[in-house]
Amino acid sequence: MTSVSPGMAAVAVRLATALDEIPAGDAPTSQAMVADKLAAIMTKLRALAPPATEGDVLDDLAARRSQRRGA
Repeated sequence: MTSVSPGMAAVAVRLATALDEIPAGDAPTSQAMVADKLAAIMTKLRALAPPATEGDVLDDLAARRSQRRGA
């Protein structure tokens, strides 16, 4: 599967890494700014994500198991 927006995904990873690397007691304003940017880009990425599919392989296996067990 290819990424819908590899550039945005890469930026999100970099922002998350940067947020992790900011020391806990250091520059709360910086933490807030990075967290805000990360939240914004994650919202955009979620909007671009393909819709959830129903009936994937695991769902099919579970349904067949239920039928065999008479549930």
